[in-house]
Amino acid sequence: MSILNSHFKYYTMIIGCGRLGASLADSLYEQGGNVCVMDKDKDAFRKLNSSFGGLTVCNDARNIDALKDAEIEKAGVVIIVTNNDNTNIMIAQIAKEVYHIPQVVCRLYDSDRECVYQEFGIDTICPAILSVNEIESILDKKGAFRK
Repeated sequence: MSILNSHFKYYTMIIGCGRLGASLADSLYEQGGNVCVMDKDKDAFRKLNSSFGGLTVCNDARNIDALKDAEIEKAGVVIIVTNNDNTNIMIAQIAKEVYHIPQVVCRLYDSDRECVYQEFGIDTICPAILSVNEIESILDKKGAFRK
């Protein structure tokens, strides 16, 4: 039996249920999204709000069979936010190249690796770059950069 409701055309799959993954899952679910969160640590799902009604799958997303069991092929979006760049790029490549997921977004810590992701058409979010941009914006608004 399918773990997903068959009446949904596609859903969002989030790999990694740390603070970011859980927050994304909660937000997307609250907006009416069909969300599946996968993490290899069952305790990670405790970070989700008690009102989260999406799917949780305890498995290792580096395993193609685990992704297949979670019906990744039905996902319209896959967001990979584990705490390991190598894991993230591998799962992102599988999602894009094997399952042809139209939208793959991946967190990476090492911005020097961004070119690898771009070659595969994978969108990236780099916390360090986002933080620098936001801090500069705050300082600019406060006039800290004015001479």
